[in-house]
Amino acid sequence: MAKRYRIVKVARLQPSKEAVLSVFSSRDCSRARPGRGSAVDPVGFLVKTGVSDRAFAQFLRDRHKALKDRRWELYSRFIDLKEGSSGYELLGMHRHRQHRVDFMDWAPGARYCSLIGDFNQWSATENCAREGHLGHDDFGYWFVILEDKLREGQEPDEYFFQEYNYVDDYDKGDNGVDAKDLIRRMNEEYWEPGEVTSRKSRWETVAKLYEQMFGPNGPQTEEELGEIPDAETRYKNWKATQKDESSSSSPSYDIIDTGQEFGIFNVVTDRASFEKFQAKATPLAYWVEMRKGRKAWIEKYVPAISHKDKYRIYFNTPDGALERVPAWATYVLPDAEGMQSYAVHWEPPPEEIYKWRFGRPKVKGSLRIYECHVGISGSEQKISSFQEFTSNVLPHIKNAGYNAVQIIGVVEHKDYSSVGYKVTNYFAVSSRFGTPDDFKKLVDEAHDHILAQMANMGYI
Repeated sequence: MAKRYRIVKVARLQPSKEAVLSVFSSRDCSRARPGRGSAVDPVGFLVKTGVSDRAFAQFLRDRHKALKDRRWELYSRFIDLKEGSSGYELLGMHRHRQHRVDFMDWAPGARYCSLIGDFNQWSATENCAREGHLGHDDFGYWFVILEDKLREGQEPDEYFFQEYNYVDDYDKGDNGVDAKDLIRRMNEEYWEPGEVTSRKSRWETVAKLYEQMFGPNGPQTEEELGEIPDAETRYKNWKATQKDESSSSSPSYDIIDTGQEFGIFNVVTDRASFEKFQAKATPLAYWVEMRKGRKAWIEKYVPAISHKDKYRIYFNTPDGALERVPAWATYVLPDAEGMQSYAVHWEPPPEEIYKWRFGRPKVKGSLRIYECHVGISGSEQKISSFQEFTSNVLPHIKNAGYNAVQIIGVVEHKDYSSVGYKVTNYFAVSSRFGTPDDFKKLVDEAHDHILAQMANMGYI
């Protein structure tokens, strides 16, 4: 018996470019939020464009559902896409104001995490994540703190919240200001006479209430507890004992609960204090007034990890030990012997760090883009550098009449033959061409030549 085949005629499988752009560039589509619905209707889109193929229709519906699911996932966790893409501000290696370096990474399958490198002779046990939620949470994030080491003969800081400015030589705290004097000044500027005393007495009332409920030596049995008055009665009893200590300048706290419901961002049950405090200036940030400069930090501490120190992250997993280059590293170098690459801590001192000189240019007219690759931009048979591109190629681009530069292969990648598309570290510039500061100079000089700068960051 001969087989019978059904021939289906497909009409316009590829919709017009204008139709696609008109749908996916709509304002409602780009600004859609969970719960509001979407302006993109796959069925209506197919009818409008005349597509009759069922397989393509199902494919489009599946893609549309994936889009809605991903959008719901993002907007249920973050306020907007900008917040969702700002993980680099927390993950990776960052200098903390309190004389330390913080490192965070995400590895839900790991059982142990530590940092190894030149700063600890590549020891896997010296700088590890702490126990509990201070070092590892339930979502797979690992947190490692590298404390700066006290120099010989130096005493620890008097206050645990002592901050340092690592850029400027001197700061406000170098004048010998004392925290007690700053707190007293803050109280005198913010609180009215007698107001602080009344607040302290209220904490004493809480302590007395706890003693009345549980006894002086801790919780007692339920039978020994007397009947506890309701909140309003307790408050009135407390208010009666505060008549002699009250001040005319102190706010009134007579309203406990009016039964009114407020929004989550507008919970105000004490209108008197709210209006009083809104009229006042922001309290003095005493921890900022105590911040010391770089010279005080260098004199007291040895950096836990120095500029240009090599490091990797060490994981203990169910399959064994692993050493990896952190995904959020800002500078990565290959090993000289061809082994695994390593990250480089990039924290140059203020006298060496590159300082921006030119702002972003305003390009007039339409863009005339010069697309290029830094490594093959020279005439010699070698990989050119950022410095050579800045000195030799940028003037040529400007003289040729271009007003924009599009650079290929800027991000750190594995194979040079991939022209930068096999990316390994999304936040590091390619070490084949130079350092991060060399790239900053290239961008700055391009701005001086009134050239808009674009980076081709495609991934495979």
